[in-house]
Amino acid sequence: MPCKNCERPLDSSSNYCAYCGAKIIRKRLTFKNLLAHFSEQFFNYDNKFLQTLIDLIKKPEFVINGYISGVRKKYVNPISYFAIAITIVGLQMFVISKFFPESLDVSALSVGGNEEQTNAFLNNIMEYQSILFMINIPLYAFISWIVFLTSKKYNYTEHLVLFLYTVAQTTFILFVPQLVLVVLGKTLGDISPILLILQILYTSFCYKRVFNLSTKGIILRSLLFLVVMAISFVIFSILFALISIQIYGGVEEFINAQKAIQ
Repeated sequence: MPCKNCERPLDSSSNYCAYCGAKIIRKRLTFKNLLAHFSEQFFNYDNKFLQTLIDLIKKPEFVINGYISGVRKKYVNPISYFAIAITIVGLQMFVISKFFPESLDVSALSVGGNEEQTNAFLNNIMEYQSILFMINIPLYAFISWIVFLTSKKYNYTEHLVLFLYTVAQTTFILFVPQLVLVVLGKTLGDISPILLILQILYTSFCYKRVFNLSTKGIILRSLLFLVVMAISFVIFSILFALISIQIYGGVEEFINAQKAIQ
């Protein structure tokens, strides 16, 4: 009989195709073997996704340095890994908004006491969180490349790989704890600062291992990263304001338009 994947002839005693490596399926599809296939794909120790998840916790330098240097079969590639993380984020936000809408309160993050405006603004951000993930990654990678420019170890694209892995990994690590805290009655405003700190700590840990830095070295680089990111934020804010003023026709018109929005 021919292989169902590549259509080349098969030996009747073979369990795998000699040409494409696909497993030969002889049994009819049932719910039992469907679950078995799902378990084999996602929960066995040799599975690439599970192996990537575990090693990014235990030895992230093996995954990141390995992929950059050419190890492409052992782990899930960074784009696929990040795509799975975006799916998880979407699922998480659906569950929270559907079953725990009260947890969407982010008034704890308000500045200047305008809680209603802060809630509206940050909830809009959360609604498009997946898109913001994709937009932020290139920016983070660029800042990372600047901060580690003196090391001359990785180029911009390789820093992009590093951030795709680390951002995706923090999504997987924090998925269950965040849902548990929401079930316990915590709001996203309460949780967000904690999650941000954990993300910074994990990312710093990965950089420490990938670049083989001392504790002092990673603290200094992390502080420099935050400074460069703050400067970038200020620059983008100024550019946004200038463009908005240009659109509205002047400072006074821009201020009036903002008041009307509020």
